[in-house]
This record gives sequence, C-alpha cells and structure tokens, in this order.
Amino acid sequence: MSSPIHLPRRQFLKVAASTVFAAPFITRDLLANPPSGQVLHASFGAAGMAWEDLNSIASHKSVRMVACAEVDSNRAIAFQKKFPQARVYADYRELLAKETLDSCNVSTPDHMHAPIGMAALAHGVHVYGQKPLTHDLYETRKLTEFARHKKRVTQMGIQIHSNREYKLAVKLVHDGAIGQVREVHTWSNKAWGDNGVKPDRNDPVPPNLNWDLWLGVCQPRPYIGGEWYHPANWRKRLDFGTGTFGDMGCHIFDPVFGALGLTAPLSVRSEGAAPNSHSWATNAIIHYLFPATRYTVAGKIPVTWYDGDQKPPAAIQALLEGKPLPEQGSIVIGTVGVLVIPHVEDPQLFPQSKYAGFKFEKIETDNHWHQFVDAVRGVGKTSAGFDYSGPLTESVLLGSVATRFPQTTLEWNSAKLRFTNVKEANAFVRRDYRTGWNVKGL
Repeated sequence: MSSPIHLPRRQFLKVAASTVFAAPFITRDLLANPPSGQVLHASFGAAGMAWEDLNSIASHKSVRMVACAEVDSNRAIAFQKKFPQARVYADYRELLAKETLDSCNVSTPDHMHAPIGMAALAHGVHVYGQKPLTHDLYETRKLTEFARHKKRVTQMGIQIHSNREYKLAVKLVHDGAIGQVREVHTWSNKAWGDNGVKPDRNDPVPPNLNWDLWLGVCQPRPYIGGEWYHPANWRKRLDFGTGTFGDMGCHIFDPVFGALGLTAPLSVRSEGAAPNSHSWATNAIIHYLFPATRYTVAGKIPVTWYDGDQKPPAAIQALLEGKPLPEQGSIVIGTVGVLVIPHVEDPQLFPQSKYAGFKFEKIETDNHWHQFVDAVRGVGKTSAGFDYSGPLTESVLLGSVATRFPQTTLEWNSAKLRFTNVKEANAFVRRDYRTGWNVKGL
C-alpha cells in the first residue's frame, strides 16, 4: 500500500478553507494493486444507518476500521467504544487528508453524499454510498462517471438488492414467468414530508453538535431544535433530504429497475401536492414513462409511484385476489400473469389458480456489505455499483423534481441531463454549494 498522506495542520486548514478542496490530486491506483491483507476502512457517519453500515462492513475478517467522521460527538460514543484504536474526526476533509484508506462508507444525511463521496473517490478510496446516491441529479451523474473513469469499486446501500427475495423477483421476470411486462405500480406507506409551518426561532446549538459542519454544502441558517433537522427529520427538508421517494424509492424501484432492464425515463408527471418552502410533500402519485426493453411489451412502459396514504387503484389491487396489499412493494403486470414484490418478503404470482404448484427456484441471499469488501480485495464484483445504482437514483430523483411542478408532464433528455419542455425544472437538476465547500468535479 502507499505511504500515509500527512498534511501539517496549517496546510490542512488552508486547503479546507479554499473554494475547491484539493483532494482530487491525491490519488492511488488501488484497483491495480488491491489490498492483499487488511482493508483499511473509514465511516462517514457513526449512528443510525451509518452504524449498521460500518458494523456490517467491519464484520468482514479482512477489514480494519481506522477512522470515522461524525459532526455530533454524542453519536460517536458507541463507535469509540467498539473501535478504541480508530480515530474520530468532526470534519470529513480532515479525515481524508490525514488517513490512508482503501474503502469507506458514506452514510450521512443526503445532502453530503455527493461531496464526501466525490472527495473520497478522488483520493483513490473505494466507496459504499448510502441511498439515494446523491441529493441532486447532476451530482449522481458526476459521481457515476468519475467512479467509472477511475475504476473505483462502488456499491450503493440498497442492501435488499442482494436478498433472495429481490433476486428471485428479478429472475422470475427474466425467465418469462409473467410474460412481457405491460405496466408497474409501486408504493411506500412512509410519509417523509411536512406541510406545517416552519418554526420561526434560532435555538442554541447543542454543545455536542458542530452545526456548521452538519450544514456542509448547504447555505447557513439558524439552528432549530426539537429534531426539526437533526438527527431525525432532515429527510423531510428540501435542502437536506429527498422525502419519502428518496428514502424508499431506491429500495422499492430496485427490483423493478433490474427486472425490466429499465434505462432513463422519457417523461415524469406528478399528480400530488407540491412541496412548500422548506419541506417535501406527502401522498405523492408520480407517473413515469420508460422506453421498452427486452422484458416489456413494445412502446412506452408506464411505472407509477405512490406514497403516504396513496395506493394503487382498486382495479389494480383486485389483481391480488383478496390478499392484503403489502405496506410497501410493487405490482408488475405482465401479458400472462402478475408479480407482486412485497418489500423484503417473498414474491407472489397471480392468478393463484394459474400458478398453483409453481416451483420457485432456490436463491441464496448475499452479504451486500461483504460483497463490496471482497470486490475491493479484487475478489468478485459488486451488484449495485454506481453504473447500476446511478441511473436508478437518477430515475428516483426525477420524481422528486416532478413534485415541484404538479399536473405537468416533464419531458427528460437523459443524455443532456435536461428537461426539454419546462425550462424552469432545470433549476433543480443542480444546485450551488456554499462558498468554501465546493468539491472539484461537482
């Protein structure tokens, strides 16, 4: 492995304060020389989903946890106890400047996925990135392209992708069990939104929280306590999260995306409420049209998303022949049958009379996190690398943009990363980072 990168404190502060962090120029060709012994790993985030990610990755016998970046010192306590030899930083940039790494997981609020992920990739670090891959469309495209160009090992944290249930659902479609797919309905009962009034106050920042580092690339604003932002409800806020769709869309769209072999959608239309000035709306209905694939009928393929209290129409639910609609999942309608994909449950085939005695193939669950570690070691490949999960995330984020323009069909040119008929929508493809937080490549 390469020698550790050491920057004097004064030099680090000078770099960190500049408008473009210089990490892209400090790289290692790790794919040419994958680590033969221990994989040196760091976690960006120490609690919540980060805790699950870092522990699952650290459970691999070849991993040594060397560091963590966490802006809330209280949330780093459990990490320090479990990994007493690892170092803890508040600023992710300082960690990248001082540590020698092979891999990392980026498991922060959505708004910091792209800046941390890009900086890590540019340092030569392989990245396990939580879903959604980024907060904005432009960020997703850039991370996907950069990781491909630099041949980094990547994996998005849609761990159910490696579960037998989702793998089986994909195979059923590929094997033609329901014929050619005509349409899809997919949903989640979660409600990551808020149509209430934003509190008009400036609360004291808790001593354990570095509010400036938590804000990261977002513009400064007063801290509001009561979990308005941290640690629980950032998913509801426009600048920091991506709503219900961003939270669950990457999971639930995943087996549909893989089963149908979908590419970029042609158009997207929201029939639900628009977000307010600070938070995402709930009860979305979002209609997509995708190009046909080898697994679908000819023509444009409709895929509809529902969340909160919204559900597929009664006529679609009737295809389940009286069985209850799962709280989250998908109904895939084919030319000869119907596939129901409950979230993290066995898929079901309808009509029941037609598929009585149908033998489901035995498929094993893979360890999604260990798959990433093994790929870093040069053993096998990841199944949800950015070349797959990037386009998946882009499709999901298009739905988020569509909610800002209710009852309007937005036509999408994926190659140009632009909406072609509603120019105002392009303002939400990419946003500006605040001064001093720009990352080269974004």
